[in-house]
Amino acid sequence: MNAIEVTGLSKSYGQVCALNHLSFAVPQGSLCALVGPDGTGKSTLFRILATLLLPDQGTATVDGLDVVRQAKIIRRRVGYMPGQFSLYPDLTVKENLSFFATLFGTTIAQGYDDVKEIYGQIERFQHRRAGALSGGMKQKLALSCALIHRPEVLLLDEPTTGVDPVSRTEFWEMLSQLKHRGITTLVATPYEDEIKRCDLRVEMPLPTSASFAGAVPMVCPEEAKELRQETTEGCSTADEVITVSHLVKSFGMFRAVDDISFSVRRGEVFGFLGANGAGKTTAMRILSGLSRPTGGTATVASLDVYTQHEEIKKRIGYMSQKFSLYADLTVRENIRLFGGIYGMKAEDIRQKTQRLLHRLDITSYADRRVQTLPLGYKQRLAFMVSILHSPEVVFLDEPTGGVDATTRWQFWQLIYEAAANGITVFVTTHYMDEAEYCDRISIMVDGKIRALGTPDELKRQFAKGDLGEVFTLLARKAERGE
Repeated sequence: MNAIEVTGLSKSYGQVCALNHLSFAVPQGSLCALVGPDGTGKSTLFRILATLLLPDQGTATVDGLDVVRQAKIIRRRVGYMPGQFSLYPDLTVKENLSFFATLFGTTIAQGYDDVKEIYGQIERFQHRRAGALSGGMKQKLALSCALIHRPEVLLLDEPTTGVDPVSRTEFWEMLSQLKHRGITTLVATPYEDEIKRCDLRVEMPLPTSASFAGAVPMVCPEEAKELRQETTEGCSTADEVITVSHLVKSFGMFRAVDDISFSVRRGEVFGFLGANGAGKTTAMRILSGLSRPTGGTATVASLDVYTQHEEIKKRIGYMSQKFSLYADLTVRENIRLFGGIYGMKAEDIRQKTQRLLHRLDITSYADRRVQTLPLGYKQRLAFMVSILHSPEVVFLDEPTGGVDATTRWQFWQLIYEAAANGITVFVTTHYMDEAEYCDRISIMVDGKIRALGTPDELKRQFAKGDLGEVFTLLARKAERGE
């Protein structure tokens, strides 16, 4: 018996076709990967299966029930984790779980046995606000909330986006346990190692009338190092743009950043890695002038982070984990707005706007609202806007989270081009294949830097075949809680 059946399913938003006569089936009790680049309608499909959206054409059933005619029954049999964080950040861990249990007419006590293997890992933080959890803990809580009412089918829309490799492994071990309990799971993921853990995969084709195609030439992983060598020819990296010495950031008795030291050269692509809660984002906020350190010294573009933080903001670009542009403004309006914020002259903004639109091949979409763009386009646009004013350093906090593999390589081509133009790129990522393409990387554990060097140097130092193994070895030595 099939737990999910989709036949000829179509959905459009105005002139944009999200799903075009899609058909597939997922056998009961299986673990199925939903795979496809940005803009193929994965999130739209999940919303239809979760009865939050009506299809235009075709049919879909979940657990033998029609998503249109029997929506209320389906909602009690399905657990759904949307792509965006679905919990209430101002409620505690326990309050969130209790709220979701109440929605389905149950209690934590009644459903505890079904979530104890997952919830038990974060239960000691039950009085912490959900918004203060690390990425891995948030996803464990979200999965617990999706399971508290004992669903027959789980719908997971990229549940491990923004989660470090160790936490991703733990999450998938949980999914394997759920499969043994007979729960059917449909999960969207851009990670090839996660796809291989599934029983089957459903490929999402790009709708024939889709508005977007691959604009920037794709960069395959095996070509990345060669591309980096080409973009660094003739580029001097002798001078240091970032210097950090014994930097500390404390919150009460807790040291988020605990005595770290390193330097980054001009035009270097520097990977700043660490598990969720290791202190990466805190350190990055200090270096970008958004937070003051507790101790130690640091300079960015020869400016002191203590006394010249406002000047630092003018000399850097910053792209946060969350999409940093204005969704209700058009592409052109966003570029003009940020150009003005950076103090650029009107003529310079106009010229750079034209070059940027041409580089991303989105000139015909310049007057469309940013919220209508696929995620990959949004992220590339956000990056290009962050370097619009030719900063000395650009800080990228997990810029490719949730982006499909093809688009990630396209994004890295833009990174290499920026570095070749003398911009220092300081990037955090949870994709270990991306870490391979940095000139050097550091790995933070418990607020300290436990490893620093080129990817090849670290693999030799720790006698591991890839950076994922190095990262896992170090991250599993963490002593403080998330």
